[in-house]
Amino acid sequence: MSAPESLKDVYVEELRDLWSANDQMQDVLFDLASHAASPKLKSMLERSAAGVARHTKVLKALVESNDGKASKDHCKGMEGLVKEAKKHALDDKIEDGDVRDVIIISQYQRMSHYGIAGFGAAAAFAKALGLADDKTKLDAAVAEIHKADDAASHLAESAVNLAAKQGAPAHAAAH
Repeated sequence: MSAPESLKDVYVEELRDLWSANDQMQDVLFDLASHAASPKLKSMLERSAAGVARHTKVLKALVESNDGKASKDHCKGMEGLVKEAKKHALDDKIEDGDVRDVIIISQYQRMSHYGIAGFGAAAAFAKALGLADDKTKLDAAVAEIHKADDAASHLAESAVNLAAKQGAPAHAAAH
């Protein structure tokens, strides 16, 4: 890849990077969901994976409409976050499901915040470029990611963190 020469180049590179980030995050969300003790957390992660897939379709369309070539660039930032999520949340030595759920939420939120930053930057680039339709789509994705992040915080604060602290199963208390 050559160095960007314009804001449009930076914008398209950001979209391609986000596409890769989404693909990587979606893959690890299924792993995290399969290890979640709390049924509510498992369901939230599965819904989030579906949201990531929707956002990826938007990104593909935006890349194609702005560059003509639907291709992605490997996102090393999300690669690191995924590696950390697997290292911490999928560790076979974690025996307490509630403790694992706390870690899963923490790692999920790290990845989500990376997405918020990337989609937010892309929306700002779209605005500067006068791409109102692109900006609207990217802003919608940012709003959805914020909503999912808020849901994760609520789940953590209302059940998962408390269960891990008290030693009571969150999946029993969350019903």
